[in-house]
Amino acid sequence: MSSAVSASGRPDPQDEVVSICRDLLRIDTTNPGDGSGPGERAAAELVAELLAEVGLEPQLFESEPGRASVVVRVEGDPAGTAERGALLLHGHLDVVPARADDWSVHPFSGEVTTETTDDPETPEQEFLWGRGAVDMKDMDAMLLAVVRDLVRRGERPPRDLVLAFMADEEAGGVKGAHWLVDHHAGLFEGVTAAVSEVGGFSTTIGTGSSAQRTYLLQTAEKGIAWLRLVAHGRAGHGSQVNTDNAVTRLCEAVARIGSHPWPVEVTPTVRAFLDGVTDITGVEFDPADPSALLDQLGTTARWVGATLRDTANPTLLEAGYKHNVIPGTATALLDCRFLPGHEERLVETVRELAGEGVEVQDVHRDVALETDFAVPLVDRMVEALHAEDPGARVLPYCLSGGTDNKSFSQLGIPGYGFAPLRLPAGLDFAGLFHGVDERVPLDALRFGTRVLQRFVASA
Repeated sequence: MSSAVSASGRPDPQDEVVSICRDLLRIDTTNPGDGSGPGERAAAELVAELLAEVGLEPQLFESEPGRASVVVRVEGDPAGTAERGALLLHGHLDVVPARADDWSVHPFSGEVTTETTDDPETPEQEFLWGRGAVDMKDMDAMLLAVVRDLVRRGERPPRDLVLAFMADEEAGGVKGAHWLVDHHAGLFEGVTAAVSEVGGFSTTIGTGSSAQRTYLLQTAEKGIAWLRLVAHGRAGHGSQVNTDNAVTRLCEAVARIGSHPWPVEVTPTVRAFLDGVTDITGVEFDPADPSALLDQLGTTARWVGATLRDTANPTLLEAGYKHNVIPGTATALLDCRFLPGHEERLVETVRELAGEGVEVQDVHRDVALETDFAVPLVDRMVEALHAEDPGARVLPYCLSGGTDNKSFSQLGIPGYGFAPLRLPAGLDFAGLFHGVDERVPLDALRFGTRVLQRFVASA
């Protein structure tokens, strides 16, 4: 691996992070969720090699052939470990599918381009392209660059660090984080907190003179209920009258569920975020009409708006096998996300909306999380951000999706999202997650590496 060398003779982590991220992006780790992808083994081997290269002793685990995760422990100050426990820093190696024909560049090319931004501070920036550039091989690369530099300098972190790079997060972590927790919980012995993805990124809150660069630090995430609807009816010839049609019954159920007006409900984390936005903009939150405040958030409004209520979105329909045959069953998949404490209420509401003749089956469920913002670990994150961007604000927020922190919560480990990126104003960051033309600014990668260096040195 080639990277610039600092004055000390060691590779510069701010250059190495770009090289590592590019190499990871060029490895196809697509996870369609049905076991048909290439798996994470090649990326896991690269990660293990990068860790071993600086003298660490990573362990590679396969939940099944090709589905690989890597874990390593970096010894820290024994006194700090005894006082605060170990800190888990984790990421996932799999990515969602990407159709090359839809992209401006090949999604596994790791190409770098220069583009004009709407940010007056950085009107032109270089971007690194690829599926996983923001979800989440960027964070994987930052963690590797930071830890490699730490070990090369011969320094011990203030407490033990456990680094984990896992398979299968994009399909719920069953073959990755959940599997490690179920089969190798001893790897996480003594861990008292975890840090991972989808937090620490910047967004612009407010407009005009009130615009404020703000970093969103993830302290909560909605739970997951992936459900299957199975409608039953009478099979028959397509030319006949059929008042017991499974397809009709399914479509009616899907329409009721998809258009259901879930009520606005504000959790403590969301309340803290909304209060922060009001403090910045002067715009009050109106539960009856959240749009005025959400308008202050730009593209981030899509994420925040989804944390004001439970959601149930139909994502896939399947029925029949021939044009003139009425099938006896029809199925649909639902992606449901619930706020902390709302799981059973959401599922019961879906059952009621589905109606008679439609089964509601579990495909995958995972917990909602909410943890404290007022803790020393978060203070260290805020301090690291302010050291690199003194004028910025930092607010807690709730993630509408999910992370592998769900798995580690089974071990009693509270989890946070802190993958710091200073992003150019106007970038539709939320739209890049699972979207077309996923890419990350090189300056943001370097910024995040500096912030994580500060955080790891003080956490």
